Amino acid sequence: MKNIAIFGSTGSIGVNSLNVIRNFPDRFKVVCLSTNKNYELIYEQAKEFKPEFIIITNKSNNSNFKKQINNTEVLFGREWFEEILKNTKIDILINSLVGFSGLEPTIIAIKNKIKVALANKESLVTGGELINKYLKEYNNQLIPIDSEHSAILQCIVGEKPDTISKLILTASGGPFLNRNSNDFDTITVSEALNHPNWKMGNKITIDSATLMNKGLEVIEAKWLFEIPLDKIEVIIHPQSIIHSMVEFIDGSIKAQLGIPDMKIPIQYALTYPDRLPNYNSKLNFLDIKGLHFYKPDLKKFRCLKLAYDACKTGGTAPTIMNAANEIAVDLFLKEKINFNSIPDIIEDSLSTFPINSIFDYNDISETDKIVREQILKKYS
Repeated sequence: MKNIAIFGSTGSIGVNSLNVIRNFPDRFKVVCLSTNKNYELIYEQAKEFKPEFIIITNKSNNSNFKKQINNTEVLFGREWFEEILKNTKIDILINSLVGFSGLEPTIIAIKNKIKVALANKESLVTGGELINKYLKEYNNQLIPIDSEHSAILQCIVGEKPDTISKLILTASGGPFLNRNSNDFDTITVSEALNHPNWKMGNKITIDSATLMNKGLEVIEAKWLFEIPLDKIEVIIHPQSIIHSMVEFIDGSIKAQLGIPDMKIPIQYALTYPDRLPNYNSKLNFLDIKGLHFYKPDLKKFRCLKLAYDACKTGGTAPTIMNAANEIAVDLFLKEKINFNSIPDIIEDSLSTFPINSIFDYNDISETDKIVREQILKKYS
């Protein structure tokens, strides 16, 4: 029986994780859940899964929430993440927090010998170098939940690292793959949130529309698989059937295929290196009308190029890029800027803020804080 904590249990990944865990009551026990402010859903989750703790990071209006649910203790504030990770028996942390907020819990879990099933790609985007250092130092394991990185992991199991020629990350292209870039200024929030293949949270859905999500995944792949940036390629694959591929030095290519359902990579992360039966729908090749592939247009989707450039620069450049993107996406969702302003804000930030080396978490955190404050000041 594995003890599971889910940080971000009311989001898309968290809900799907609980759907997986529900199928294996003899293998997984939920000991902690967290949400920002979705009181109603986490209350229902707590009643069903009976964790020892739930954490509500938003402290406002906590008087309206019960302090006790059966035998579950209700805790308020982000500071409880560290306390729970240090003092509760947890075998696996599913980190599905949104944005930069996921980095610190990832590091704390690694240092406390807790296996991390990572859906928070920003952890590796901003702190990949530190995380890899701690994984080696504490002899720990991090397994990706992102479908693309799960696909790559499944392709390279049993292979020697020096036989890998390149990684090929697939991208759906989002809702604006065939939209003229001259019309991007007119894109509405509802249009950008209408992803053709995946049901996800608002932030990642906007990132998918700008292709920043794929840029983040490129940086994530660099650190996860310790492979040079010039060996990571992105191709557009609108059907989202092939989740990623690996090319080997002999010209062979392995691909992982499946329906676009996040429960599959979540289950693999929880059971790795083993596999268990999947009780959900499976891919039927006879239903596939065709598989198509295109080169991404970096002039049209500038965020993808900005991510490659930030990764090449290194140091705190990815942190600057990520902070600028998170604020820009939030401003767009609040209809304070237009869609095209997202890459503009990121590009401006990368040319404005100093880029420094990273020695510890504080270097990353301080950079993130400064970038956010300055952008918010400009657009307040």
